[in-house]
Amino acid sequence: MSDDQETKPAETPKVEEEEPKKEDEEDKVKEEESTATFEPVVKLEEVEVKSGEEDEETLCSYRSKLFIYGETLLDKGTGNKTWRERGIGEARILRHREHQRIRFLMRQEKTMKVIANHALDPRIKLEPNAGSDRSWVWSAYDFAEGELEEKVFALRFANSDIATEFKDTYEKYQKEMESLLAGEDKPDASGEADEAAEALSGLKTGDDE
Repeated sequence: MSDDQETKPAETPKVEEEEPKKEDEEDKVKEEESTATFEPVVKLEEVEVKSGEEDEETLCSYRSKLFIYGETLLDKGTGNKTWRERGIGEARILRHREHQRIRFLMRQEKTMKVIANHALDPRIKLEPNAGSDRSWVWSAYDFAEGELEEKVFALRFANSDIATEFKDTYEKYQKEMESLLAGEDKPDASGEADEAAEALSGLKTGDDE
């Protein structure tokens, strides 16, 4: 080798890194996983929600829109009364399995708030609503607000056929209620139609509290 040639240092061979084995990766993941446990600050117990209808059977159900006649909040004390929409839902007639009393119950759909709740007092008369063949008007001592109040309702259906069917069904169960109260067919008789309304105070709807 001549002096003119420069001496080059030997190149350092590259060391190829070995790919980590699958077992090593799994071990690493296991090491990184947290083993800490966390307890909730507040433990909530499961609460059974009752509707107040557990001891009753549904005799019929009709989807409809309910209206109420009375003073609005703005007209309170003025004596000015108007019709206002109460809600849309299933208008149902229920019979209690034990004492056999029958009531009308309607809840606003989605919120399930009670908007009508009264006994099928035989003295209630369903009257046709002026200008409509698919709605009925009546007054009743209602318990929807937690205490008995005389209210005037109007119930509107999808068509006249459903409205007629509802009226026939309502009056059919009114007669059964009348027989119950008079003691003709049922042993649990009071002899007074007013007690039918009073009995509602013992029927909790879930919204009374």
